[in-house]
Amino acid sequence: MAALTTGASDTSSPELLPPPSCTEELPRQHHQVLLFPSPGAGHLIPLVELARRLAVDHSLPVTIVTLSGMSDPATDAAVLSSLPATVATASLPAVSLEDLSPDIGFGTLMFELVRRSLPHLRALIMATTTTAALVCDFFGTAALPLSTELGVQGYVFFPNSFAMISIMRHIVKLHGNGDVVDGAPGEEYHDLPDPLPLPGGLLLRHADLPDGFRDSTDPVYAYLVEEARRYGHADGFLVNSFEEMETAMAEEFKRDAKDGAFPPVYPVGPFVRSSSSGKESDESACLEWLDRQPEDSVVYVSFGTGGALSVEQTAELAAGLETSGHRFLWVVRMPSLDGNPCALGKVPGDEDDPLAWLPEGFLERTKGRGLAVAAWAPQVRVLEHRATAAFVSHCGWNSTLESVAAGVPMVAWPLYAEQKMNAAVLTEVTGVALRPAARGDGMVASEEIAAAVREVMDGEKGSAVRRRARELRDAAAWAWSPEGSSRRALGEVAGKWKGALGNTKGTIA
Repeated sequence: MAALTTGASDTSSPELLPPPSCTEELPRQHHQVLLFPSPGAGHLIPLVELARRLAVDHSLPVTIVTLSGMSDPATDAAVLSSLPATVATASLPAVSLEDLSPDIGFGTLMFELVRRSLPHLRALIMATTTTAALVCDFFGTAALPLSTELGVQGYVFFPNSFAMISIMRHIVKLHGNGDVVDGAPGEEYHDLPDPLPLPGGLLLRHADLPDGFRDSTDPVYAYLVEEARRYGHADGFLVNSFEEMETAMAEEFKRDAKDGAFPPVYPVGPFVRSSSSGKESDESACLEWLDRQPEDSVVYVSFGTGGALSVEQTAELAAGLETSGHRFLWVVRMPSLDGNPCALGKVPGDEDDPLAWLPEGFLERTKGRGLAVAAWAPQVRVLEHRATAAFVSHCGWNSTLESVAAGVPMVAWPLYAEQKMNAAVLTEVTGVALRPAARGDGMVASEEIAAAVREVMDGEKGSAVRRRARELRDAAAWAWSPEGSSRRALGEVAGKWKGALGNTKGTIA
């Protein structure tokens, strides 16, 4: 039921496996670990890095299983192209979602896509001689009962922080583990406390909870309750973070695993794309421009592949950067015309030029100390560049870890998903970011932007943030050193999976 390629760089049309009902025997694949990301580059990128580590460092045979229908195939192919040839890929067939309401939320749609793809995933596992483990991500825990049924170790990979798992555990505390009422019609759901206390002293305001968690009447909330109830049945969790970044949360999970209160949680990050992989290796005008700038002089501004500012907010940002007096490199994307800060799934037309939406005369007035580029920049290389001093960021977790690994402090400007929660962690716990104040309508005024840029570059508070960013850079590098915490944690998990490969319990008949 899955389209398989044995090499990530193979661009030929993959052969489709026959459905289980066919009389022809399914091809038998070799021992492996299956990684099952939900759609979207933000989910796929860290799992690709996990696959690379498992294949290169631990010689484990790995297959990445992707879903069809909610992500750009070209983007997925570009991400997958950086994989070692020893990592296989599989694409499950598309499933119908036509019966769902047109105004269904993105999260609900994602959960349904995973749920309806499970028969295809089961067929893929059944076509495998031995599967040591199935690793699903945050949206995919509906696959955990399947791993139990087939005698396969079931793990959950979190492409985001410990804080997200902590919130999911609070969901279970509010609603019980579901042994009796799970799926019961008319179940009453409860809002999370406001504020929500998290390990490390963070009191997470209700407004900073991730999308879907703020309103118990939101349809996606029921899915979140269901997902959280499955966590106790997982063999373990892998988190794209490291102990030194979220120390108190990591310690709490370690204690709970030792006491048997929760499955083991392994911090195995940070997973950061190689600066020489794929499109990142291309020569770029912005890199040439950075080469001409003084060391630690440039503020990098980007809101990720899915972030979209309104036309008015774009103008405020331009004014703030201009007023700040500092050099900047700004990745400008098409503004949102409907007020939605998430542009995922929207494909700009050929005639769309993001730079055309900048205030009149802005490019001319800032020429020399500022550079605005349309849509894309080689972010890892930009953050690693000697000229880059700060990052105005949407606080997506991949971008956050890329900034941390480069030792670049942040101005936190979250837009959607779990980004507000990330911003709270970065400013109040980790100490590597400053957050400009927003007005009641959510708008960040130009004077606040200018003040935040000046502070992170030159101010007293900025000095502490810059120092902390350097400390975390060194800690992130140590985490993946030979004796580092993340390397040891992944080695422990890989050892369990290798043990399963030699155990007949993992053999699918």
